[in-house]
Amino acid sequence: MFKSVLLTILLSTLVACGGSDPSTPENSNDDRVVDSGNNDSDSGDDNADSTGIPMTALDAARLLNQATYGATLSEIEDITGQTREQWIDAQLALPASYHLPLIEPFSEREEFWRNYRVAAWFNRALYADDQLRQRVAFALSEIFVVSEFNGVLFDSPMAVTHYYDLLVEHAFSDYRTLLEAVTLSPAMGVYLSMLGNEKPDLERNIRPDENYAREVMQLFSIGLVELNLDGSVKLDSENQPIPTYGQDEIKGFAHVFTGWHFNGTAENTWYYWWDNMDLFEPMSAVQAFHDENEKQLFPGVLLPAEQTAELNLEQALDALANHSNVPAFISKQLIQKLVTSNPSPDYVQRISQVFEDNGSGERGNLGDVVRAILTDEEAVEGHINAPQSFGKIREPILKATHMWRAFEMHTDGEIIDMGWPEYFFNQAPLASPSVFNFYRPDYSPPTLKNETGLLAPELQIVTDAAVTRTTNFLAWFGLWRAFTGDFSDLEEDDRQSMWIDVSEYVALAESSPSEMIAALNLVLTANTLSEEAMLILEEEYQAMTWAEDKDKVANLIFLIMASPQYAVQR
Repeated sequence: MFKSVLLTILLSTLVACGGSDPSTPENSNDDRVVDSGNNDSDSGDDNADSTGIPMTALDAARLLNQATYGATLSEIEDITGQTREQWIDAQLALPASYHLPLIEPFSEREEFWRNYRVAAWFNRALYADDQLRQRVAFALSEIFVVSEFNGVLFDSPMAVTHYYDLLVEHAFSDYRTLLEAVTLSPAMGVYLSMLGNEKPDLERNIRPDENYAREVMQLFSIGLVELNLDGSVKLDSENQPIPTYGQDEIKGFAHVFTGWHFNGTAENTWYYWWDNMDLFEPMSAVQAFHDENEKQLFPGVLLPAEQTAELNLEQALDALANHSNVPAFISKQLIQKLVTSNPSPDYVQRISQVFEDNGSGERGNLGDVVRAILTDEEAVEGHINAPQSFGKIREPILKATHMWRAFEMHTDGEIIDMGWPEYFFNQAPLASPSVFNFYRPDYSPPTLKNETGLLAPELQIVTDAAVTRTTNFLAWFGLWRAFTGDFSDLEEDDRQSMWIDVSEYVALAESSPSEMIAALNLVLTANTLSEEAMLILEEEYQAMTWAEDKDKVANLIFLIMASPQYAVQR
């Protein structure tokens, strides 16, 4: 282990000192992998449009790391030769893999709690065929945030899972439909206190709750300041950002969001929420508790008096969905969560234009937006054309899913029992400490922002303790729990834990250690390790004469995944 730590430091030093840029074509190491067909050396302006171009192994690895929970060698081999469009279209056509069916069999247990919900999330992340849908749903869960850390939801893992399935269902639908589903979700209603929101009653000192009104604008639709289509901030005559809304707009929307409660609630049962409690069906309106006065929303959007709660909600959501900010505000965040933290303005604008109109007159078609994000020239060539700014920090929990997908995690346990992923990763699905997610899309450590102006959102959850614990996870569940051959050969008690299968890579190493290391480089980093780092890894492998082959391979996996090169997805 001591030698592993030293090698991790050495790998870090190679990057910190500059050295040769690991993302330039001459360091791609693609010639180490049989049939990789790297064509990056031919890339450039003449190849800016990737439409219809068959993918090399390196192209496939990069796409899978952007659009799934982590590339695997078999998937790279399967899709090499396809175009990006072919793989994406096939993914868009797959039926949704929902999470709730995985936890329903356990729901009557006395000890039923959140570990079953988290286990279902890991199960779909590792094994679901609709990887793109699952990955986009995870991105949406960090935008349209609901957290289990709420008095009602913490005791209702089924309800939290149902909300996640709502994001799975609408991952490729149109934004307006998603926005309505989120707004009427009882989980969201409980979390941001729209559920049970009442019209004004001055005698009883009741005023409409403004919580959801603020967050639906600030976080779910338009943001705080007006944006150009390329994501840049619009400025007024005094060179100051123009706010998208103020207290008047908050008040207007807060009054729109009155009169909604658990499905089936009636006027005479409004206050008996425990009799009506339904955390699955969309909330329904009770007109008697809805404010029927006129409501001023945005300039030019005035809802007349005496309308129903349903009509007011429909028109208010239309106003939000059709706001000029939405294309850039949502598109840029999806780019950041899938591809790169610092997309160029041109990239954002191209995707925003698809959001505005997908070519068929549809606004906000998320499936087409995702396709455009992943096939854009910047997603394909950004690591070459802008190596110093392209890419994103990998979220810690996605390191776990990548390791377990790449090396076929095995367990005889009835679930993938991770309990509290926050301990290792400072994050867990639908367990944010607030509606602002684990990290903000505009976050950057002060030094980085001051010196470069670049964003690194995921670094907001990185602490010394978190880095140590994530590295420990890679050791406990990777370095020290690797097997080859038949999983049933392990002791029965051991098989209740989670193990990685390195058989494929041990077989590669038997014929060529350098080829095995090249395969690890391809699958884990999309060939961003430098030649010098590759040589260090090979020397370490050859020096471990005292170790079994599986442990030698597991050590290299640990070293790569604990390295700064792996920390950045390019």
